[in-house]
Amino acid sequence: MSEVTYFTHKGILFPINICTRETLLYVENEFQLLDDDVVNVVYPKSGTNWMAEILCLIHHKGDPTWVQNVSLWDRTPWIETGTGMEHALKYPPPRLLNTHLPIQLFPKSILHSKAKIIYTARNPKDVLVSFYHFSKSQRYLKDPGTVEEFLEKFLNGKVTSGSWFDHVKGWMEMKDRANFFFITYEELKQDLRGSVERICHFLGKELNSQQIDSVVENASFHKMKDNKMSNLSLLPDTLMDHTKGKLMRKGICGDWKTHLTVAQSEHFDRVYQEKMRDVKMTFPWD
Repeated sequence: MSEVTYFTHKGILFPINICTRETLLYVENEFQLLDDDVVNVVYPKSGTNWMAEILCLIHHKGDPTWVQNVSLWDRTPWIETGTGMEHALKYPPPRLLNTHLPIQLFPKSILHSKAKIIYTARNPKDVLVSFYHFSKSQRYLKDPGTVEEFLEKFLNGKVTSGSWFDHVKGWMEMKDRANFFFITYEELKQDLRGSVERICHFLGKELNSQQIDSVVENASFHKMKDNKMSNLSLLPDTLMDHTKGKLMRKGICGDWKTHLTVAQSEHFDRVYQEKMRDVKMTFPWD
């Protein structure tokens, strides 16, 4: 197998075999967001597929037929990948789109569009641990090395999609816009039904109690874990080594406590305090 390589685009690392500079430039400067688009914006390993599943189920008023029969990447294409962009351009509106892009690489057309943005953030220590395990199984990502080695790469933004800190801070500049909705992974875990109701309200979707029950049930961890259309088990072996891990690993909060030493956690906290000191928001993990 050929060695995994990344390229740098405007200071951000991208895997060379699923993204191209041409696609990224097209996304930023030419891709037109439509007013009825819904874009699921998430830093990697912060609940991307979970939110995508929730949005798909809301889109079909709780009916799970679509999520059970069409793969997640076809339902919600990643716009920064070549195949995802191709699919997005053919997608009949209203479109559901995914991206891990930082705000500076996002389509400039958002400035003149009513497209709705849903941004999900997660405790960065849990993101680090999930990203570490995920990197071991994905053939398009470099081996993460030891936890200590990956911790330093993560804190320095030397991972695909760039710095977690810059990603969150960049997108939080949108927080006062009417077409921007912010939620955390922790809120989804604590109160999925309440979160679904808030998302429905933001999207202007009127679902009855039974339909919301179905969204909550079918977006649960165990339902998604058992759904081959949602758990990435259909990804080809060229992209994922299925013997080394699964997308749906634990789906919990606080798993970092079983992976980071006290010294590593304290080091993380110091970097976090430094990088987030000018952010006027409180997060569930603060």
